[in-house]
Amino acid sequence: MSHQELLHPPGTRVVELDIQGMTCASCVNRVEKKLGKLDGVAAAVNLPLEQAYVTAPDGITDEQLVDTVNAAGYTASVRVPRTAEPGVEHAAAQLRPRLILAAVLTVPVFLVSMVPAFQFPNWGWAAALLSLPVVTWAAWPFHRAAAVNARHLASTMDTLVSLGVAAAYLFSAWQLVADPGMTEHPGMEAMSGGLYFEVASVVTTFLLLGRYLEANAKHKAGGALQALLNLGAKDATVLRGGREQQIPADHLQVGDVLVVRPGEKIATDGVVIEGDSAVDTSLVTGESVPVEVAPDSRVTGATINTSGRLLVRATRVGSQTTLAQMARLVSQAQTGKAPIARLADRISAVFVPVVLAIAALTFVLWLLLAGPDADGGHLRQAFTAAVAVLVIACPCALGLATPVGLLAGSGRGAQLGLLIKGPRVLEDTRTVDTILLDKTGTVTTGALAVDAVLAFPGFTRGGILRLAGAVEAASEHPVGRAVAAAASALDPAGTTDDDGLPPVQGFSSAPGGGVSGTVQGRFVLAGRSGWLEQNGIILDPAQQVNLMAAEESGATAVCVAVDGMPAGIISLRDTVKEGSAAAVARLKALGLRPILLTGDNAAVAARVAAAVGIAADDVHAGVLPEGKVEAVRKLQAGGATVAMAGDGVNDAAALAQADLGIAMGSGTDVAIEAADLTVMGSDLAQVAQAIELSRKTLATIKANLFWAFFYNAVGIPVAAFGLLNPMVAGAAMAASSVLVVANSLRLRSFGKPGQ
Repeated sequence: MSHQELLHPPGTRVVELDIQGMTCASCVNRVEKKLGKLDGVAAAVNLPLEQAYVTAPDGITDEQLVDTVNAAGYTASVRVPRTAEPGVEHAAAQLRPRLILAAVLTVPVFLVSMVPAFQFPNWGWAAALLSLPVVTWAAWPFHRAAAVNARHLASTMDTLVSLGVAAAYLFSAWQLVADPGMTEHPGMEAMSGGLYFEVASVVTTFLLLGRYLEANAKHKAGGALQALLNLGAKDATVLRGGREQQIPADHLQVGDVLVVRPGEKIATDGVVIEGDSAVDTSLVTGESVPVEVAPDSRVTGATINTSGRLLVRATRVGSQTTLAQMARLVSQAQTGKAPIARLADRISAVFVPVVLAIAALTFVLWLLLAGPDADGGHLRQAFTAAVAVLVIACPCALGLATPVGLLAGSGRGAQLGLLIKGPRVLEDTRTVDTILLDKTGTVTTGALAVDAVLAFPGFTRGGILRLAGAVEAASEHPVGRAVAAAASALDPAGTTDDDGLPPVQGFSSAPGGGVSGTVQGRFVLAGRSGWLEQNGIILDPAQQVNLMAAEESGATAVCVAVDGMPAGIISLRDTVKEGSAAAVARLKALGLRPILLTGDNAAVAARVAAAVGIAADDVHAGVLPEGKVEAVRKLQAGGATVAMAGDGVNDAAALAQADLGIAMGSGTDVAIEAADLTVMGSDLAQVAQAIELSRKTLATIKANLFWAFFYNAVGIPVAAFGLLNPMVAGAAMAASSVLVVANSLRLRSFGKPGQ
């Protein structure tokens, strides 16, 4: 079955749409429902990426899908391949000038309205003129979204913002027109019922700031695919007509023969036709041990040739490569993750209609109960009471509750080396009960190091390591570098050359086999046992048992022979990070079930799991990148809410698929971009701390929302009964905002002693 057949049933196709204009979860639901009404169509919409993956029958045209989305009030287009995500970036670019204008004009409006020392004769007209561009052009994204939702008899936070800003400005303008001289002298405005131009301006500016920060977060969320594709080689050297020629990697064709020198990236998937080498696959697989390749070995694009010269025949290019398929995995996993609606949006869906109804009812009842009105005073009183209801319901605190809490939490996180991508992440941490830990680079260091040296009779461990290290120091192989580093650290001073090891003479390297040379008059061989046998070095049965034991334990074993005699075995391992065991215990204390997930063999995985305290039943070894995604999906299907911590490209799709993706900052950019949380260090304990901070931040945001709605619940009835004029309502609204900000600032003490 082909890759595409796995994505959708026969007779259907997948269409990717770019959609602009969505602002919240209700927009996502509306688009999915509208597309779902087409016969045989199913859609999954991703809000951060502003994309939809639509499975449609062959009889449904792309134009029908686009027209359906456009009819719902949004702007859709069929997605075409490109090197960036301009739709998301464009949203932030559009908001930036609006935010700048709003901030520049709001400062003088606020000062002249709130500080008597800045007031001058008829200052109210100046405030009206300065705030007009703020409440119209700068606030246009809110007004437009409110209008789109109103067309579908729905409401969101944008509806609240639009109504609150409009009510504050229009009421103030009406007051000023009704009494042009009310601000003729400083201080007179307080006697007239109040002007609220500063309320409209400040609300717009703060909420534009939150929307701008959100747009930037969306842009970062969409960067995973580009970061993944950037791993590929930009150029390739090919043999054409018997001559080497350098061409752009995207011009490669199946059958081209690539020349790959040591240190170069392999430009595309292919098969080795000449040469032996070790290929560093860590960028793609995340595993630390290089893979030995020889003729007929398959190699993957974006991996690095570390030693010998290779000729590779291209077998897959462009969108068919492993790298491109991994990019599709990340994209599909991100789209399949249903966005969690913001708490404020869910409540405002009911709150806004209720507020509108109360305001209208207040206006009508005041007119009916007040009786005949000859001079218009009753009409003014009714309108004042109705506007007071809208002003007290103006969502300043409601709008600040999430962004200010997020800014405080993320700011403290940045100080601690923890990055939180957005509000949705905080909600995800609340219910996580299972965490998958990638082994290499997350639980372990991701770098090979000498773990043990076994000396055969007649030799010493230090002597073997010193001789082998001296020969390996001339090698480019990562295993050789690790042996040389260990030997250099142990070698006694005064017996070495400038590199810290005895000089080697007659050095020779056999790619895929080992190295040889003469050190201080002794001929040394170091490499694989099979290569030593080719050179006449045969291990006896007892030595063979020792070699098998080392390899079965998951170690990389290097056999050493001196002057034609087996001398010993050097074992190298990917070492467990200091503190990983304590971090696993801390994750358990948070109520999480840790599971080890790795592409390494079962012996290595079992040893690492035992070292850090993970149960044997919770170890998954030999897992490919696709298998990691499947492991996440299987746990999710079983009812688990899954977090995934990893650092390699092979983890990117699983990080995106997980309910909560956590990237180690020491890992690849792709893993970091695909994740929801990033810990900038390499300490697994930071993963536990990141979850703790996320949960604390979410609790703070919920407290903010509670107090914001509580003040509305109390203030609205008071305003409806005419006991609260708009000026006092504005003060109450400001007080609620101060409370929300003060509560959020408590997060700055997170992680300090006693907290």
